[in-house]
Amino acid sequence: MKNKFYLGSHVGMNSKNNYLIGTAKEAIENGANTLMFFTGAPQNTIRTATEKLNIEEFKKILIENDIDITKTLCHGPYTINLANTVKPEIFELGVRLLKEELNRLEEIGVHLVVLHPGAAVGAERKIALDSVIKGLNMVYKDLPNTPVKIALETMSGKGTEVCINFDEIKYVLDNVERKDMIGVCFDTCHMHDAGYDVKNNFDGVVEEFNNLIGLDKLLAIHLNDSKNFINAHKDRHENIGYGYIGFKALSNIVHNPLFKNIPIVLETPYIDGKISPYKLEIEMLKNNKFVNNFDLDIKTE
Repeated sequence: MKNKFYLGSHVGMNSKNNYLIGTAKEAIENGANTLMFFTGAPQNTIRTATEKLNIEEFKKILIENDIDITKTLCHGPYTINLANTVKPEIFELGVRLLKEELNRLEEIGVHLVVLHPGAAVGAERKIALDSVIKGLNMVYKDLPNTPVKIALETMSGKGTEVCINFDEIKYVLDNVERKDMIGVCFDTCHMHDAGYDVKNNFDGVVEEFNNLIGLDKLLAIHLNDSKNFINAHKDRHENIGYGYIGFKALSNIVHNPLFKNIPIVLETPYIDGKISPYKLEIEMLKNNKFVNNFDLDIKTE
């Protein structure tokens, strides 16, 4: 039976759980039919050799559990900042790490990576955006045959982040050389915090995106509630139904036929920093009914 939607969460990858074997098993345990992972610690450059990651077993487990690897994705390291023109060495490191990431993902067989576009750190925004374009062009020039696409994530506007609105994203997409390889990842918390009305008018937000950029460029969705009011420019994720976006608006996104072929992944906080919320959140969203599983304060109805 064809899936009504692809819904999963961020899942771990580490030596203790046999790398990608544990990644796949965690997703299955959560009742997910898609998943997102880091290929290593997001805050550093250390990466385990791909031959140790149990790639073939990972693919086998996915097939056995009807998880389509073409609907899975990776999150790029936070250490990449292609927007940084103030420190050229940071930009160069970002280009190198991104190329390495695309090569690793090609070996793993996952062909989509979500990337934070970066921060201007003191430079003018247009200069920073031009730097993102330059970095993406360098990566695909060096890897002309890679099958791995990059989805630029919508950002909340904290600090000097770029790509905090559709105009900035459009500017990047219009000016990259490999337009076929670069798209967008919606993050509902970031969009809400950047000022888009995800709670009351997501249809209008999607229409604006479609008119400006095109829904064919939407490659993934990060589904997160927000701890802050709209337009707060913060970026603090909340568990589904407990934040200022609320359950109804977020569940409507999952069940919207427009997104039925787009992987939707949760990045919500662990309860008390220890207990994964994903199995219960996925079940709740599948059933389209809010259940107060975690006994947290509900900020909105």
